[in-house]
Amino acid sequence: MTIENIQQEIVEEFSIYEDWMDKYGYLIELGNDLKELDPKLKNDQHLIKGCQSRVWLAPEFKDGKIYFQGESDAVIVKGLVALLLRVVSGRTPEELINNELHFVDDIGLKQHLSPTRSNGLVAMIKQIKLYAVAYNKISS
Repeated sequence: MTIENIQQEIVEEFSIYEDWMDKYGYLIELGNDLKELDPKLKNDQHLIKGCQSRVWLAPEFKDGKIYFQGESDAVIVKGLVALLLRVVSGRTPEELINNELHFVDDIGLKQHLSPTRSNGLVAMIKQIKLYAVAYNKISS
């Protein structure tokens, strides 16, 4: 599946819910299903700056693709991490560089997040793009 296909799938999943409390509930559910991050990866190197809650994103570059693991200490943010990982993990650096992550806007999430959570989400996406650029240089 392409990044675009997965984003469309997420938009469709969220369209089932009309009420934002239900959408938050779904986000929390996604976060609860997220695999726990290895404690040794919960360090300053993987900590995302700009998030009110603590968020860790750990990349692994293997066979030309970037695989991400992540976690947060806040339940809704953990759901955001789960959504992001679903879209970006297992992609080539080029795919991540050349695709916009628009599903956040498409499901209306940005307007329903607090400003600090919204800033944190932007910081996570920025860090993913930075990892992609760095790994793209390595693989070129």
